[in-house]
Amino acid sequence: MATTPSKTPLKGRRIGRYVAIGIAVLVVLFLIKACAFPTKPPPRYITAPATVGDIEQTVLASGTLQPFLLVDVGAQVSGQVKSLKVALGDAVQKGQAIAEIDPATQRNTLLIAQATLEQQKAQKLSLEATLAQDKLLLQRQSTTYAAQASSQQDLEAAQAATKSAQANLAATNALIKQATVSVDNAQVNLGYTQIVAPIDGVVVAIQTKQGQTVNAVQSAPTIVKLADLATMTIKAQISEADVVKVHPGQSVYFTILGDPDRRFYAKLRAIEPAPDSITSTTTATASPSSTAAVYYNGLFEVANPDGVLRTSMTAQVYIILASQKHVLTVPSAALTSAGAPGAYTVRILTDPKKPPAVRKVQVGVNNNVTAQVLSGLKAGEKVIVGEGAPTEAPARPPGAPGGPPRGQVRIGG
Repeated sequence: MATTPSKTPLKGRRIGRYVAIGIAVLVVLFLIKACAFPTKPPPRYITAPATVGDIEQTVLASGTLQPFLLVDVGAQVSGQVKSLKVALGDAVQKGQAIAEIDPATQRNTLLIAQATLEQQKAQKLSLEATLAQDKLLLQRQSTTYAAQASSQQDLEAAQAATKSAQANLAATNALIKQATVSVDNAQVNLGYTQIVAPIDGVVVAIQTKQGQTVNAVQSAPTIVKLADLATMTIKAQISEADVVKVHPGQSVYFTILGDPDRRFYAKLRAIEPAPDSITSTTTATASPSSTAAVYYNGLFEVANPDGVLRTSMTAQVYIILASQKHVLTVPSAALTSAGAPGAYTVRILTDPKKPPAVRKVQVGVNNNVTAQVLSGLKAGEKVIVGEGAPTEAPARPPGAPGGPPRGQVRIGG
């Protein structure tokens, strides 16, 4: 009797196939969802607390230090520099000898002027004697003419001689004055051979060496440069975008490269009405559409008792527009403008598991880094200043299911 094959194994294989297909479909659907609709991780907020501190709003400028008073000490007469009595860096007092120019030429000129003056004075004595004689002659002629003992012609001749003598004497007096002026000028020029300090200061440059010949005919050659270093002037270049915000009398401070942690405070004295470029010959021909930056010089002085500040140092200048002490502040990045002046909103994170709260605040001084909060916040409250990258699942280690085999690196997609 033949045996009929059982249908049970066939049915079991069919069910297993359906189950495998179903599982495959679920896996495919899961992968499609994971790729096309990934789960969005919760955001990570970057926060900063509202703190109490100081804040200031400033205009930044680059400056250069110069002596408050810088004098070129020059020679007013020509000649050889016979001696130089100072060295570079010497401190000198007003009236102190700086240098001496060979005085021989000026001394001889003085002697000639004095001799000319003496000659004119001697000439004056001679003319005075002649005038006295002519006056006596005129007196006798007047007497004899009145007695009809002499002619009118003799009288007129005596009168003319007297007037001529008076004119010659007047001319000699004028020559004496001229000679006196020449003597004075010669004495002044002789004094110019001794060059003295016009101010109290420090020798910051020596332009002429001992033994060198100087020519003062057309211009006064510089011997040394003296500077008053007890007070320094700072010339700060302020951009045209910022110059409308500043005015004389505002507080300023600056730092130098050699000591960036030390602040030197002062008051802005003046702002020059035109930029340095106005003195350039190319300004008049420059195109109106030129994009060259325009800077205006702000000037102020600072005491330099310890001599730390030196000529031509670079200064980082801060002009204070507004300043507040011990006020509530937050980073400016946390602010969102609410339209009205000083009105902003901030997001506050009270619970990482809850959405941040939005709050209105009133802001005072804002330097685009830190802002003063007038109302709406308390110290210690955390405001959101940005969002970081979302938290992601850790990467599978090499060899783990679904990852690349150990020792291999997956490149590309």
